[in-house]
Amino acid sequence: MYVEYKGGGLAGTAWICRVSFSKTGKTIYYQGRQLQSLNGDGYKANYYDIETGENYWVSGCKTKGDDTLYPDTVLIDDDVREEYWRDIRNQPENIHLTSFRSDGKYAKRRPR
Repeated sequence: MYVEYKGGGLAGTAWICRVSFSKTGKTIYYQGRQLQSLNGDGYKANYYDIETGENYWVSGCKTKGDDTLYPDTVLIDDDVREEYWRDIRNQPENIHLTSFRSDGKYAKRRPR
């Protein structure tokens, strides 16, 4: 999954990682955190940390690697690195990379 800590803003530290889900699917577990769904009530966030109240964006990984909203670096957890580059991005030659630069969803927008 793609997990981005919002840090009080629109962008923050982001990871490609393996998460686990509660039986209902409303809670995601990652690195000791319990992320609860905002049920559509968040702004640029869809989960929050139950302990700290901090916001996160969690989604499936994009095959083009443009997971972020704005250009930024995405870290890849070691336990998913090979699977990510081989199966999701279809770039097995990059298995050694532990991060990548995402152009972001809004990088290609033209100014008005």
